[in-house]
Amino acid sequence: MVKIKTAEEIELIRESALVVSKTLGMIASEIKPGVSPLYLDGLAETFIRDHGAEPGFLGMYDFPNTLNMSPNAQVVHGIPNDTPLEDGDIISVDCGALKNGYYGDHAYTFEVGDVAPDTKKLLEVTKESLYVGIREFKIGNRVGDVGFAIQQFCESHGYGVVRELVGHGLGTELHESPEMPNYGKRGRGKKFADGMVVAIEPMINMGTRRIRQLKDGWTILTADGKPSAHFEHNIALVDGKPQLLSTFKYIYDALGIESDEEKEFRQDKQTV
Repeated sequence: MVKIKTAEEIELIRESALVVSKTLGMIASEIKPGVSPLYLDGLAETFIRDHGAEPGFLGMYDFPNTLNMSPNAQVVHGIPNDTPLEDGDIISVDCGALKNGYYGDHAYTFEVGDVAPDTKKLLEVTKESLYVGIREFKIGNRVGDVGFAIQQFCESHGYGVVRELVGHGLGTELHESPEMPNYGKRGRGKKFADGMVVAIEPMINMGTRRIRQLKDGWTILTADGKPSAHFEHNIALVDGKPQLLSTFKYIYDALGIESDEEKEFRQDKQTV
């Protein structure tokens, strides 16, 4: 059952999402060759707690860490370890925070040093597909419209769209209804209504869409060993239109990137 949120609840989710946004911004300035995911995980846990929240993933379903950190061919749910990042790597950092009883949960795939052009393109297309999907999260549409748009966009570039892992509703629980697949058919699935809050998160592979799982019970990899990218935002449906609750602004500030990609999904009254 979909839980419709009040304006007050949406603001509480935004507050939690911004803790995550700021955490990812802090991590952005630390990601470089020679740094270990486990070190970054420790920084993130301290940062989240210092901002009055709790790590949303730590202990969830017995997950052992604060961050999901998934380099290169790992799709999602990677467990941070002490293997140093190398020049040319990419790494998806998925982070959750629980504050005032509500969750924030979003992700960004970072470049480590000098990344190959074909890998850069994968990241660019995957991030753009996130906004392609968000534009379909509006009154009059259904879950399938979002998935269809993401799938068509990514497959037109020759990439594989992961089927087994999906986005989700967000609120007092990390994973609420509805599920938000990155594939689908127009006009199918749950109809959108004002007050819905979802996490849309394309997981896109350079090669096959097929995946496999490591024996650790968590880490998901591409079946062909090619890179995978993952980007995620939290979005509320307000007055019939999508409104971002999360932001990549802090990441871009840390990396010296100028971008207006989020402008269409924000209102003038919003500050981040």
